[in-house]
Amino acid sequence: MFEHIERVPGDAILGLIEAFKKDANPQKVDLGVGVYRDAQGNTPVMRAVKEAEALLLKNETTKTYIGSHGDPGYGEVVLPMVLGEGSPVLEAGRASATQSPGGTGALRLAADFIAHHLPGKDIWVSDPTWPNHLGIFPAAGLTLHKYPYVDADNRLDFAGMLAALEEIPHGDVVLLHACCHNPTGFDLSREQWQQVLEVVRERGLLPLVDFAYQGFGEGLDEDAYGVRLLAEHLDEVIITSSCSKNFGIYCERTGCLIMVAKNAEQMENVRSQVAIVARENYSNPPAHGGAIVSEILHSAELAAIWREELTEMRDRINTLRRDFVEALAPYGLDQKYACVAEQRGMFSYTGLQPEQVDRLRDEFGIYMVRSGRANVAGFSHDNLAYLAKAIAAVN
Repeated sequence: MFEHIERVPGDAILGLIEAFKKDANPQKVDLGVGVYRDAQGNTPVMRAVKEAEALLLKNETTKTYIGSHGDPGYGEVVLPMVLGEGSPVLEAGRASATQSPGGTGALRLAADFIAHHLPGKDIWVSDPTWPNHLGIFPAAGLTLHKYPYVDADNRLDFAGMLAALEEIPHGDVVLLHACCHNPTGFDLSREQWQQVLEVVRERGLLPLVDFAYQGFGEGLDEDAYGVRLLAEHLDEVIITSSCSKNFGIYCERTGCLIMVAKNAEQMENVRSQVAIVARENYSNPPAHGGAIVSEILHSAELAAIWREELTEMRDRINTLRRDFVEALAPYGLDQKYACVAEQRGMFSYTGLQPEQVDRLRDEFGIYMVRSGRANVAGFSHDNLAYLAKAIAAVN
């Protein structure tokens, strides 16, 4: 019965990993894989995580199921982290948390919820967006459309975005990146978020906010500005949160689907349906990652250590962005690539064309996605001069 099944191309980024491993160039640079890396090129386990895991190992008494919504202690710490301490949304009982297998799992829960309970509603995503968005929503049976986000000059096309949002049919779902837009790194200003709110409210759209990089842009609270604005001023919002990046627990698959409803009663109705969606997908989420997050954020001492480590990661990335642009100055390219310093998060839409990316790989051993998206965490002060020289050679 499997004879008719055709082979499909492998994941492009996974292919980059294999090609990078086989490259014998001693100066090779990996800018493709979407994980944080330190100055030595490693993805470290955070100290707060190590200490939390030691406590869990010592005190854990069971490996039983944690329920379709996950560990209540996890929701207790994630909700205020995302929506803010003293949030009026939380005080009104308008939001609930469902622990999920990563941010991707939260997105699939949201997609299935929309497909089952909002039939006929389409979803709109930015162009470009995280490639997996393009697979998750159609897989759930949703029709997907795109709105402009970056123009031909590799700048944020907010005017085009806003004009497109104003034409979206009433009641459709619009996916927004809360911060550290993946793959471009271009984020909305507070004024632009206000304009988006006004259009979403006027058009009666349902925002689905992908919040995968809280703390990697400007700060934990600063990065949540758009999320909190929408949740506090709209009756209904869907938020997908991830702890994979800001806690460095990628392989533990730790995410959260946050549903915001008009009032507490409607929230309980929605929450009951989300539990069914979760059960039909995977029954119960994995426990360990959520337990780590809960252990850290319930401890003032561990939470302080974690925030300090997260600040160090964020500052390192933002410093590397500025230093990269400065490294291009001797070649007269600092203005052309000034956008890299303005972007936020791990990723940068560099503006490099596919042919230039190919040359960087073949001639210099520098690996990135052919769209020109680079993982800035792959920069280091040891390779910036080499990167600048190589980029100058292909311009």
